[in-house]
Amino acid sequence: MLKIGIIGCGTIGTCICKAIDDGLMEAEVYAIYDRNAENVERLQSSLVNLQPAVMEAEEMIKHIDLLVECASQEAVYEVVPAALHARCDVMIMSVGAFADERLFKTVYGIAKEMNCKIYLPSGAIAGLDGLKSAASEQIYSVTLTTQKPPAGLAGAPYVVQNKIKLDEIKSKTVIFEGKASEAVKGFPANVNVAATLSLAGTGFEKTKVKIIANPALCRNIHEITVEGAFGKLTSKVENVPSPNNPKSSYLAPLSAIATLKKIIDPLQIGT
Repeated sequence: MLKIGIIGCGTIGTCICKAIDDGLMEAEVYAIYDRNAENVERLQSSLVNLQPAVMEAEEMIKHIDLLVECASQEAVYEVVPAALHARCDVMIMSVGAFADERLFKTVYGIAKEMNCKIYLPSGAIAGLDGLKSAASEQIYSVTLTTQKPPAGLAGAPYVVQNKIKLDEIKSKTVIFEGKASEAVKGFPANVNVAATLSLAGTGFEKTKVKIIANPALCRNIHEITVEGAFGKLTSKVENVPSPNNPKSSYLAPLSAIATLKKIIDPLQIGT
């Protein structure tokens, strides 16, 4: 049975644990960790069948098969290289960390050397299968347009640095337009999907991102447009925000659960 260690006991980490606790897949959550002890206690108290140990990553990776990072971009730097060196596969939710090309090359190189896998779930978007297929030929452009209620963008570094007063936005307003490399740094908790698109398609510098604050919305909307030699692909997802974290879409933890199922299941469907 697959032994899993989870770094980050927030919305995504909790959803993964509950899915395994409910028997949705055959896996063992061997250990969990979060810098916030309250998150750990809250997660532990929500479980019925699982009794994971609380263990820092340095010790955790000695005992597990797969490390799941669902904490922050900083956590990718701190725990992923060490896990790969310990011959653990890794699943990364904070994909925006890979806007740092040096980090990506380092992590990729270690994984190749140690014969490990790096899993990047689709997150809150649809259409990655088509983009991956299209990338076998020339791609002309990849654009992500994200709309969120203003409150869902609160605390983003770009919003803070530019002193954007989200509570004063009364109509649909574009607050960012630029490269994916800039978007994932300015909105690390909001558009990790831009990083996933970049890695699957044309890279961080060529992938375009537009972020819109829309007070009329109660859902997070991601629209993708891809044009290339294959033709044109469009995808739109209207995501319900995660119950405990409006910055993230509910589909994000569900994609993590689906990725785990795919790792375990002998039947593989789709690109």
